[in-house]
Amino acid sequence: MLKLEPRREPSRLMFYLTPFLAIVLTLAAGLLLFRVLGKPPVAAMQLIFVEPLRSLRGLSELLVKATPLILIACGLALGFRASIWNIGAEGQFTIGALSGGAVALAVYPATGWWLLPLMSLAGIAGGAAWAAIPALLRTRFNASEILVSLMLVYVAVLLLGSLVHGPLRDPDGMNFPESRIFQTALPLIIPGTRAHIGFVVALVVAGVAWLLLERHIIGFQIKVLGQAPRAARFGGFSDTALTWLCFLVSGGVAGLAGLFEAAGPVGQLVPALPAGYGFTAIIVAFLGRLHPAGIVLAGLLMALTYIGGETAQISMSLPSATTSVFQGMFLFFLLATDVLVKYRPRWIPARPAGAPAAPAAAKPSAPVVAARVEA
Repeated sequence: MLKLEPRREPSRLMFYLTPFLAIVLTLAAGLLLFRVLGKPPVAAMQLIFVEPLRSLRGLSELLVKATPLILIACGLALGFRASIWNIGAEGQFTIGALSGGAVALAVYPATGWWLLPLMSLAGIAGGAAWAAIPALLRTRFNASEILVSLMLVYVAVLLLGSLVHGPLRDPDGMNFPESRIFQTALPLIIPGTRAHIGFVVALVVAGVAWLLLERHIIGFQIKVLGQAPRAARFGGFSDTALTWLCFLVSGGVAGLAGLFEAAGPVGQLVPALPAGYGFTAIIVAFLGRLHPAGIVLAGLLMALTYIGGETAQISMSLPSATTSVFQGMFLFFLLATDVLVKYRPRWIPARPAGAPAAPAAAKPSAPVVAARVEA
């Protein structure tokens, strides 16, 4: 019989090993899934995880998909380490794209070197402002930031749709719900592809996040707040200030990711702009163990499921939910294997049938108990 025994202290080895174990279990479950669907498992897994890496176009698309995931996950990692649960990064992503795109449309057709930085600042400000709503409600009214930030996602998506159907709609677009094509575009890092400078910015943000978390007093305060809130208060750390900081930073980088997506691969504002990056980034953050270096690797892996899933859908007529299934399995197996961090598996041999049970400890007689009490 297999039994889980509590460890005296969490295993640091298992803390870093379980993400790799989750990946292996996901691949094994994927092989079984394709077998059940009647598709060749090895060929399907090759299409998802190998085929996109064989061409320059596939590699460039990998960078495009990984950019928003890394940006958003790095911002979320700050809050998650402090037990501040910003689940609404998808809404902040949407508002950032909307704010930055509105700046370009407001000055259309003017352009210049100043336009892209101005759009980026507007995207950061828009995402931070949207994240400030759950921050205010938590610090002022003790509202659940999980529910507030999540509900604001749907408000942001509806706001984008209404503006694209109305004031921001392209007057020459034959009434299609889309804005004008932006008069500026992100610089490309690989000519002839869609890979843009946003990936370089994402790496810089990951580096800054590492310095903040590992080499700055703010990172120490964030860790203490997440692991021992009473000790943080006793040490004079401001729960309110750290909550605002985590929300504004995570909302700002999510807004920047939205602007990069709108001004880069999409090139305009459309109702379908929110593609689920904000929710997938939660998986990326935990798969990367809330560490910026791990987040970069996890973001690339999760981006691979996006591209490979689309390739498999076209080549093997797989359902459109293939990508979401793999992302869900990553999270499921990560949560399942995380139990090994605090618990140790132990095999206890089963007692043979008919074998006498272990004798129970004999209870002391009443005179002995009385003697002990008198002594």
